Amino acid sequence: MPDPAERRAGDTVNGRILDRVATPEEHAALAAAVGWQSHFDDHLRAASLAASIAGVVYVDDEAGTVGMARAVGDGLQYAYVQDVIVHPEHDGEGIASALVGRLVELLRPAPGAELFIGLFASDAAVGVYESLGFAREGALGMHRRISGGG
Repeated sequence: MPDPAERRAGDTVNGRILDRVATPEEHAALAAAVGWQSHFDDHLRAASLAASIAGVVYVDDEAGTVGMARAVGDGLQYAYVQDVIVHPEHDGEGIASALVGRLVELLRPAPGAELFIGLFASDAAVGVYESLGFAREGALGMHRRISGGG
């Protein structure tokens, strides 16, 4: 267990967020847990994950990796939140919100720059993203623009 002073927002007594992209094995296990196996090509999984511009995983002290989120894009002007997955046994614990919140922190652009962060959300997940500042425009997707300080 990390020292309480080392915890960040989203960490809990039983787990913590790590700033890294999920391994192919973690990704495959989480996708299977939510029934998303058909959404991914097993032959491309490792390369796809390696091409991520940022990633976070939630590691439960007892159950191991139970959540993940990653971003794809150029990381300069555009980023897209991808593969936000939380094991169903941990639904309702705030893990998805914590993961996406941390991912947005990692994507924060340099002072004076603006980054467009887009995503596609299921109906069930819209509230999570809206609570983090994302907004709907039409029915095609959601986005949030963030500016660097300064």
